[in-house]
Amino acid sequence: MLDESLLDAPDALARADRRDLLRGAAEAGARVRTAARHATEAGITELKPEGRPRAVLVAGPGTAATGVADLIAALAGASAPVTRIPPTGVAPAPGALRWTLPGWAGSVDLLLIATADGSEPGLALLAEQAYRRGCTVVAVAPLRSPLREAVHGVHGVVVPMASAPHGEYDAETSAAGPGTLWALLTPLLALLDRVGLVTAPAEALQSVADRLDRTAERCGPAIATYSNPAKTLAAELADTLPLIWTEGEAAGPVGRRFAAVLAELSGRPALAAALPEALPAHGGLLAGAFAAGADPDDFFRDRVEESEPLHARVVLLRDRPTGGLSAAPAARELALGHDTAISELEPEEGSTLECLAELLAVTDFAAVYLSLASSAGT
Repeated sequence: MLDESLLDAPDALARADRRDLLRGAAEAGARVRTAARHATEAGITELKPEGRPRAVLVAGPGTAATGVADLIAALAGASAPVTRIPPTGVAPAPGALRWTLPGWAGSVDLLLIATADGSEPGLALLAEQAYRRGCTVVAVAPLRSPLREAVHGVHGVVVPMASAPHGEYDAETSAAGPGTLWALLTPLLALLDRVGLVTAPAEALQSVADRLDRTAERCGPAIATYSNPAKTLAAELADTLPLIWTEGEAAGPVGRRFAAVLAELSGRPALAAALPEALPAHGGLLAGAFAAGADPDDFFRDRVEESEPLHARVVLLRDRPTGGLSAAPAARELALGHDTAISELEPEEGSTLECLAELLAVTDFAAVYLSLASSAGT
């Protein structure tokens, strides 16, 4: 159950936030600025590449690396294929994970390694494998980590991961925390801008940091729920099964990350799909046991000791302006036709990177508020 009263009690939120999740969300803009500076200091912005890579491979552990790969793929579009290398192993511990290059990877490909840990021997082995194949290797990892030395040893480039402005957070939050995502993603965007796969010059990254700061001001714990989009979304998603429907290339990875972060931070299931495919894929959920009016048992039974059943709620994330060719009207019609409520998020005007940053920030804050208000009483 969600304690909605906690959402408008900043001091109580601070006491419940033992893992500094809110601070991590608020400092995302600062992490972008620091990460951009680290990329410059590492020589990324002075690179003079001879041409574009044939393909980009992305490796790393956890939710953050998955999000980095997904976001890069969306931003690169048709410029080059982007492939995430999933880890294998008997456990999710750093020492147990292994990564293997696909058989086709070679000297015309680029390997990006993103990790907030840096102690994974499997990533060091991957860098060595890439070196033998002739792949270019670029890593973002903590300043003092074994991976840093390993990548230097195979003549790769390492950008130190931007640390939190006021000290690191609990290690449990590093994979899903928004600050971690931007600390890993920003230097790689600067690199891909140099090789011509995405558009992310220094001024664009500064605009992203500014948009993250403005969104943090709107979504901060001192802002009341009625004017706070993240708190509003958290309250709307209480005791629901979120069906996250996305429209637009940048919104897709945001929706998938939102579902992953809801599960990791607040222990809540959610499903994400892109429009228009989401309509047939999730339509059965709106008409089945998760429908708003579904209650197959006797109306008069005693429910005092029972928890309320989960009902579906649609979250519509869009990164394109209203109007034009859009599946959003059909999405609303399907949901409302099954008495299912809809939450909608659409960013203010701006570049693709700015719109993506705003959607990420609002959904990250919402996941944090859900986590805090759900666990305060436990």
